[in-house]
Order: sequence, then C-alpha cells, then structure tokens
Amino acid sequence: QVQLVESGGGSVQAGGSLRLSCAASGIIFSIDVMGWYRQAPGKQRELVARITKGGSTNYADSVKGRFAISRDNAKNTVYLQMNSLKPEDTAVYYCNTRLRTIPGWGDYWGQGTQVTVSS
Repeated sequence: QVQLVESGGGSVQAGGSLRLSCAASGIIFSIDVMGWYRQAPGKQRELVARITKGGSTNYADSVKGRFAISRDNAKNTVYLQMNSLKPEDTAVYYCNTRLRTIPGWGDYWGQGTQVTVSS
C-alpha cells in the first residue's frame, strides 16, 4: 500500500511564502514524475508544477517565477516553494506521483493541503 502525505499548507498574507512537502511511503520500486496540482472552490483541478526523476520541470504560467518545485529521490519526497503568494493562489494543493509498486505502475494522490492567501 502506498501513501502520499502532504504538509506545509496554511494561511499567509499576500506577498508571503509557504513550502509544501509530500512524502511517498510504502512498497515503492520506482518513482517517475512528481507534481503538484491545486483546486480552488468552483474550479477544476489544475497543474501547478511537476518534476521528472531527472529533474526536468514545468510550471503553470500563473506561477512561473514565483514557485519552485524540487525533489529528494532518496526520501521519495517532492517540495513546492511558493513565494510572492497572491490571493488567487488560494486553493487545496494536491501532490501527485506516478510510481511503481505492487502490481505495477499507477498514479497516486495525496489528501490535499489548504493554502489560503489573504490580501
């Protein structure tokens, strides 16, 4: 059984920073892409950023230059450093990863962590 446990959400004023973490645990043979998505009330879930095992990254246009994704392959953990936060960044943030466990490859999601940015 695989679990993704997120941490680091909270409330912050506009212009502030937060760092999200997501650790994968369980029977894991390999992890491919790791990423962060978010869903604001009344909106669809959207990709924020993702990173390959080799370190290649891509970001949503709305967060480029403000957010930075990174990962620690030894710890099966992905991070999202969020700077210069704006009220429109308010959402539930979800960790997502594609990994190989028993019986094979699959996509897994974290439980979500709330990020609230006040003006």
